[in-house]
Amino acid sequence: MRAAALLAALAAASPGLGPAEGWRLVVLGVAQDGGMPHLGCDSDRCAAARAGEIPAQKVACLGLVNRERGEAYLFDATPDLPAQVHALTGGRSPDGIFLTHAHVGHYTGLMYLGKESAAARGVPVHASPRLAAFLRENEPWRSLVVDGHIALSAVEPGDPVELPGGVEVSSIRVPHRDELSDTVGYRIAGPRATALFVPDIDRWESWDRDIRALAGEVDLLLLDGTFGSAAELPNRDLSEIPHPLISHTRGLLRGTPARLLFIHLNHSNREWDARDVAREGMELPL
Repeated sequence: MRAAALLAALAAASPGLGPAEGWRLVVLGVAQDGGMPHLGCDSDRCAAARAGEIPAQKVACLGLVNRERGEAYLFDATPDLPAQVHALTGGRSPDGIFLTHAHVGHYTGLMYLGKESAAARGVPVHASPRLAAFLRENEPWRSLVVDGHIALSAVEPGDPVELPGGVEVSSIRVPHRDELSDTVGYRIAGPRATALFVPDIDRWESWDRDIRALAGEVDLLLLDGTFGSAAELPNRDLSEIPHPLISHTRGLLRGTPARLLFIHLNHSNREWDARDVAREGMELPL
C-alpha cells in the first residue's frame, strides 16, 4: 500500500497505543542480543540503566497481534521472552514463533516454553531447514520438540506461511555469521501494509537483494541498527562482527518511500535517541 492515509498512520504510531482494530506489529525489544544494560559494561548509558535513570532495553523482538481475533505471534524468541509474551498476550503462549537465526538473542528464549517454565503444548515454531535441524539435533532444544512443547516447522526461504486473517509471512535469506544456522529476515504482509524485518545482516552490499528495491515494495523497514560508528568498540575488530552502520543505511535508503526504523542496537551505539530508532511499545498498523 502507498496511500497517504497509511503513511500518516505509520508516522503517527508511537509507544503506548491502546487496542486498535486489525493486525498490528508491536515492538517488544530493541537491543542487540545482550540487552541494555549489557553484562560487564560500565558506560554512562549502561550505568544509568542499572540505576533506573533511563529505561533498560529488552532484546530485539517483534510481536504481531490481532486483539479482536485473539491471535498473537512472535518474531524471534529472545532471553526476554517471558516479559515479551506477557506484554503481547498477558501470558498466554503465542500462536506461533518465527525465528531468524541461532545467535543467542534470537532463539534461546524457546527454553521458557519447556517443562521448567511454561510447559507449553505444541507452539508452532517456524525456522529455516538448517535452523530446524539444529534445534532437533541439539539439547536442550531437542527435548522441546520430543516432549511436544513446540511444533517445529522447517520453512524454505521464499515459501509463504499463511496466517488466519489475511497475513502472509515469507522468510528471505540474508548473509550473516552462520556458525550454527543460516540467517533469514521476514517480509510480513498484512491487509493494510507490508513490513520488512531484518535485525541482523553482515553488509547490504553482500546481499543478493537490492535493499533500495525492497524498500520500494514495502511500507515499513525494521532494519539492523547494531552499530552507529565503526569506532564504538575499540577493543573489537568489527570485520569479525560486520553490520551495516546506521549512517550508511540511512544514506542507501534516502528518498525511498518506506518508513525506516532501526532495531537491534548495541549497548555501545550512540544513536539510541535518534528519531528513526524503534521504541519498545511502539505499535504499527499492518
